[in-house]
Amino acid sequence: MKRFVSTLLLVFITMMTWAQSNAAFDKLKADPKKAYGNDYPYEMKVSKLTKTPKGYKPFYISHYARHGSRYYWSDQLYKDLDTLMTTAHNKHQLTAEGESFYNKFMTAKQELMTGVSELTQLGWDQHQFIARTMYNNFPEVFKKGGNVLAISSLSGRCVISMAAFCQELVQCNPKIEIREQSSRFTLDGVVPTDSQNPVKHNFPRPNKPRYESNRDKFQSDNSLSSKVVQRVFTSTEGLPGKPETLGNSLINLYTTLPSIFHEGMMGNIVTDQEIVDRWEASNLGSYSWVFSGQYNMIPILEDILKKADAVINGTSDHISDLRFGHDTCIGPLTVLMGINGADLDPEDPYEVKNIYQNWETCKASNIQLVFYRGKKSSDEVLVKCLLNGDEAKLPVPTNMFPYYKWSDFRKFYQNRIDSVK
Repeated sequence: MKRFVSTLLLVFITMMTWAQSNAAFDKLKADPKKAYGNDYPYEMKVSKLTKTPKGYKPFYISHYARHGSRYYWSDQLYKDLDTLMTTAHNKHQLTAEGESFYNKFMTAKQELMTGVSELTQLGWDQHQFIARTMYNNFPEVFKKGGNVLAISSLSGRCVISMAAFCQELVQCNPKIEIREQSSRFTLDGVVPTDSQNPVKHNFPRPNKPRYESNRDKFQSDNSLSSKVVQRVFTSTEGLPGKPETLGNSLINLYTTLPSIFHEGMMGNIVTDQEIVDRWEASNLGSYSWVFSGQYNMIPILEDILKKADAVINGTSDHISDLRFGHDTCIGPLTVLMGINGADLDPEDPYEVKNIYQNWETCKASNIQLVFYRGKKSSDEVLVKCLLNGDEAKLPVPTNMFPYYKWSDFRKFYQNRIDSVK
């Protein structure tokens, strides 16, 4: 009998693991561009949310967001491709497909070089959509107006993302008063690792994710770069850079094109399916850097706890605190907070995709913590977490998911902070 029960348990666990493993690939099948990872443009959809508990209503929202869609973050990619494609064109080393891309790239080059790192119209639209969705989802927070503090990194694309978001909130309700700030004084709450942050931290570095020691068991196909090179060049002799580097530069450009309204520029040099086929390997690489940076985001989590405490105990009149930063912050913050199991650190590299998908750190990715108060003064304050608009699981104990008691939430994360310090 015991053997039968054990066999049933093993079958159940196997089926659950299989279902989780397929969940990520099912999402990729529905939207192959998710394989672009942190280059994926935010999906502007409205998710269905769980009904608010009886007797409760939302009163405060704490938020962190990445800037919206932008041009490539560094001009080096565009410069390298300019040199590469011009050299190959002049040496007659381009295929017909490569020559077609060369012409389109040269036409767009001035725009690309001018726009380096700047927010695009799509990035603006993403944050306006998120702001309006937040307002519509939680009208009780905003309907009477009130004070909001919005802080941003010193980067222009974050400042403009903040402006887009805040402008939309005020358009929803002109009674909302928003103080926007992009300042060294507030960097600790939005980009603690900025070199201009006057507050210096020396947090320990986490060990490498455990899957790294078993990475040799992971079978990955690294042939896409060479395929891309063959489609573009008749020969790479005399061209600047190694063939693998040339291919990766072209792939890097490809995944940015939807954010800058240049889809189609590269023809069939790369396909979405090819990016999907190598996604699991790229997701492993993404998990490594978000995992290793998690402790550096402790000041953001402390800022969240501190400001929420102030609202709850009545020393702050904010109806919302907004933060606008970068993927290098929200990705590691997702791991630090263990959102949807991102802190589980599996040993098996094939399990990583079940606890973290790099498209969750997409352009305009965002975390919203929504706070609820009951009618009675004795009622516990509740909090719910949304990741990119969807209700998310936290490692905090609860019997009322997606809602968590604020006292449990606060205790759990303060203990996590204290365990690192």
